[in-house]
Amino acid sequence: MNDFLVGIRLRETAAADDYRVADLELHVGDLVLVETSAESTIGEVRRPRREIPEAKKDRAYRRVLRHATDAEARAYRERRRREERAIETAQQVARGRGLSLKVVDVEMHAVARRATVYFSADERIDFRDLVRDLARELRARVEMRQIGARDTTRLLDGIGPCGRQLCCSSHLRRFEPISVKMAKAQDMPLTDNRLLGNCGRLKCCLLYEFSTYEELRARLPRVNTPCQASCGGGGCMSGKIRSIRVLKQSVVVGFPDGTEAEVPLDQVTWEGRAHIKAQLEQ
Repeated sequence: MNDFLVGIRLRETAAADDYRVADLELHVGDLVLVETSAESTIGEVRRPRREIPEAKKDRAYRRVLRHATDAEARAYRERRRREERAIETAQQVARGRGLSLKVVDVEMHAVARRATVYFSADERIDFRDLVRDLARELRARVEMRQIGARDTTRLLDGIGPCGRQLCCSSHLRRFEPISVKMAKAQDMPLTDNRLLGNCGRLKCCLLYEFSTYEELRARLPRVNTPCQASCGGGGCMSGKIRSIRVLKQSVVVGFPDGTEAEVPLDQVTWEGRAHIKAQLEQ
């Protein structure tokens, strides 16, 4: 009997993780009972089942046990409705105390009477009095957990400028460091607001093509490097590199007479190096 992998999230605002399943027929949106580190719990199928990659067949995955019963499904949905009401309650209580914070999510734990309140704030906040008020309102032990702008956007979800669901909410497992260097390497203007995502930070997708740009840039000369450009039947002319075209793998050469020309990389020699075309063909 072959096993498969299926993507399941344990909460509506959580990312989907891979679980191992055998003979169950599952569809996106189904509620199932799965193993966890503590005990079995209900989760929702978010990615259809697929073959286990050969490199991951020996990896230990938690298993899907069975479909959720009607009673378990009702309890799962009712808990989410309670959490949504708790978000509104927590925000009202915080506003009543004059605290400048945004309640992003509330996690009501199924077994223990415990609630985790996720919030974002621009500055450090003393929320000791708020915890007491929330414990009384929610009738549970309350833990406050502050999260950053990127985590806040991931939990709230949304649509990006590309027209698709945000990467952080759909498929990213963790946040990688994003730097201005990545934008520079891709010739993007640093003053362009389109570099910023919904979170107000540099977009995660700047990372996707960064390694390709770095590889392509490594083949090109630096700006202001003296060079010789092949001019067809006219022989070679000396000049300087004025700018580079990374994706086109060409350079703009400025000549002593004040003219400029875009020249393919295989027709440029610089710093006494052999013709680049010969190196690429090796």
